[in-house]
Amino acid sequence: MSSQQEINDSEWGNPANWRGGLFYFSRRDSRVWIPKRVPEMGMTLNLARPLGFAFLVIPLVLIVALIVTAALGY
Repeated sequence: MSSQQEINDSEWGNPANWRGGLFYFSRRDSRVWIPKRVPEMGMTLNLARPLGFAFLVIPLVLIVALIVTAALGY
């Protein structure tokens, strides 16, 4: 039986979990923040995790809301 750390490492190393080489999507990986493919480049989000997806979507929604509000003159 594999530990979750072994599953995480295996999923991270699987090229099928990297969309376009930039976006990481793995339901089996328990981490929200994971090292990029080149770890020296920092961290990225696991977009298959609800919290990871929220970390991406919420700031984008807020930015769009600010732009729309400014454009409408509020």
